[in-house]
Amino acid sequence: MKQNRITRRRLLQTVGASSLIFPFRSQAQGSKKLGVALVGLGYYSRDLLAPALQHTQYCELRGIVTGSPGKIPVWQRKYNIEDSNVYNYDTMHRLADNDDIDVVYVVVPTALHLKYAAIGANAGKHIWCEKPMAMNVSECEEIIRACEKNKVRLSIGYRMQHEPNTQTVISYAKTQPYGKIQGLNVSAGYGGSGGPEDYWRMQKHMGGGAMYDMGVYAVNASRYATQMEPSTITARHHNPVPEVFKEVDPTTYFDLDFPGGVRAECMTSVIKNENYLQVNAEKGWYGLKPLQSYSGVVGRTSDGKKLNKFIANQQTVQMDNDALSIMKGSPMLVPGEEGLKDIRIVEAAFQSAASGKAVSI
Repeated sequence: MKQNRITRRRLLQTVGASSLIFPFRSQAQGSKKLGVALVGLGYYSRDLLAPALQHTQYCELRGIVTGSPGKIPVWQRKYNIEDSNVYNYDTMHRLADNDDIDVVYVVVPTALHLKYAAIGANAGKHIWCEKPMAMNVSECEEIIRACEKNKVRLSIGYRMQHEPNTQTVISYAKTQPYGKIQGLNVSAGYGGSGGPEDYWRMQKHMGGGAMYDMGVYAVNASRYATQMEPSTITARHHNPVPEVFKEVDPTTYFDLDFPGGVRAECMTSVIKNENYLQVNAEKGWYGLKPLQSYSGVVGRTSDGKKLNKFIANQQTVQMDNDALSIMKGSPMLVPGEEGLKDIRIVEAAFQSAASGKAVSI
């Protein structure tokens, strides 16, 4: 029995490094789904990922990794998770001996992404990592290397790139139905009020603040909407409540300069509710409002077209797409390199804000 499990794991790893199609079909067709373990059981796992996994076709929730023992019986009862598939952060490496789990989804604070993605990869598990990918470029590169070394697949949790109206905007960059892109306006923010000092999103060393939390949406949108990479960034922080935000940026404004004179004027905030993308082109404009939301992402164009394709659950589509890529050995829609490119820009934003000058990317 043990030999069968080892063989299956090795086959999955081989598929991750090749273009061969692994002979999986959905459970509805009588075959096994990929087993997913959630690493970190906070809000996003509890309220979004775990419920979404109840509707996936190609993967299912089978395991949990948590540092909160009190959460374990609740999750086991709700999702029928076996004792053998429950881990804490100190025992997570033992996933290497558990072939019931194929994928670990890293859903811990940003500063811990590298640590637990590496543990998962070294255990021979495919890695799904929430955005932002890591604290800096070096950490992103370490995650990529750990996955390559262990021949496992890596995907970053940019669910919006799996969303159909966003995909339409991405396609417009290639087909140019409104002519060449001339510029963009992008805002990704929500009207929050901060939190206690010990909350990780209020701590600089943990990856708190607007630029890490929401800024990657604006950065990623600017890149996917143009299908180009920026050459420079000019950024500035704005903090009207320094008594609350003592370490991190509540709002950051930044401009990204792309080839051909295309500029993306961006804003990100955790205290200011602005959430849209507008692409201005030679013969009109198009965009999304909201740019990002767990549901209801819609858009329109200057000539009256509505971008209103519907999906029931973004996370379900995202995880099914990623599971299917693993099964088929096909490219991930959002690979690790995509997360790394955004973090390179985030790092440059902080350098620009500190210096008051434009920074090359």
